[in-house]
Amino acid sequence: MASRLLSGLAVLVVALSGASALAADSPQAAYFRGKTIKFVVGTAPGGGYDSYARLLAPHLAKALEAAVVVENQPGAGGLTALDRIYTAPPDGLQLIIVNGASASLSQLLGESAVRYDLAKIGYLATVASSPWLWLVNPGSPWKSVPDAVKAHAKIRWSAVGPVDGLSDGAAFTCEALKLDCQVIMGYGASNEAAAAVAKGEMDSLYVSDTSANSYVKSGSTRAIAVMGRKRSRFFPEITTVFEQMQLTPDQAWWFDLHSSIENLGRILCVPPDMPADRLAFLQAAVKKMLSDPGLIADGERTQRYIDFVGPEETRAAAIKVVSSVTPEQKQRIKQIIAKDR
Repeated sequence: MASRLLSGLAVLVVALSGASALAADSPQAAYFRGKTIKFVVGTAPGGGYDSYARLLAPHLAKALEAAVVVENQPGAGGLTALDRIYTAPPDGLQLIIVNGASASLSQLLGESAVRYDLAKIGYLATVASSPWLWLVNPGSPWKSVPDAVKAHAKIRWSAVGPVDGLSDGAAFTCEALKLDCQVIMGYGASNEAAAAVAKGEMDSLYVSDTSANSYVKSGSTRAIAVMGRKRSRFFPEITTVFEQMQLTPDQAWWFDLHSSIENLGRILCVPPDMPADRLAFLQAAVKKMLSDPGLIADGERTQRYIDFVGPEETRAAAIKVVSSVTPEQKQRIKQIIAKDR
């Protein structure tokens, strides 16, 4: 108990020192000034994560008085880039915007592409989290989830990587509703997956509401349901799957579990083992950035909303997901994700 108390006090002291470092011209402020920082995105340009990175980069550059360069490193739905960050030097000159759902679920399932440990990586903040939606082609006859269930048709879902939010969301949905599905991976980012649905190459897309908002407003796709219990701020008229259907307890479990994973949202991370004073400085700088009215207004104009969550709460939520299911439940999840490939 005493050691935990001392550890907690140490974290508090470091956090306070980071905040004071921003107010004064500290050694950490001098360290970042004039340097170039690589802001990694684990998907191709044009998707939701890329858009958020490009929204944040100039504001982060201003906060650190540094050059911030966005670099796209697509592969395995973002896991390849996260693996690289995990083994990168902990010098503060590289950070990544992570799909928290994909990263946590991949570790939970022991995916072969995972080389990182979410208990050890450095957390800066959660930038945003949002409910996810089921999108279809505008010409689709399906207006709701019950329409798709009653059709008894094979549904092709477009996705990026093995566990990228898009693919596992589709897999959970198909298992819960006992649909005949195939998940087609290999698209560079969610915008490419959405384009495949718009062209009729694919039937459906499972995607965050921040990304869905631009696809639906462009007229390229149409939303038929929010796949959790909470409606989207972008689509208040679109009802949830819980409102559209009388779900069994098992069905509700699948959707509630995936919602808890989705709620991890878009997370800013750095390599593990960063010196405590440097990590605290970055955390304080990111908190200041994400609280900046200018950034919030820029995000609202592009409908990339900011929902700041601090680093410790973000870390705790990620670790909870990784350790939240029983071995039997984990085996069920593995089976359904593999089945729809």
